Amino acid sequence: MTIADLPPITPDPVIEAFKKDVDRTLLRENLRKTVDERIDAMQAAVDLAAEMRNATLARRAEVRAARRER
Repeated sequence: MTIADLPPITPDPVIEAFKKDVDRTLLRENLRKTVDERIDAMQAAVDLAAEMRNATLARRAEVRAARRER
């Protein structure tokens, strides 16, 4: 059996509906990167998320302390 013998692929309407909302330029840009560059970018995103979480927790602690002082 060859590829020519297989039935044609019909597009899935659900996949087609989602494809319109995907920014393919970002996918292509990411695929041009090496594995190490992708890992570095992901690590930077994780570091940023942790920094934001810590800043949020610190700010909440400041607000709670200020409320207790009243």
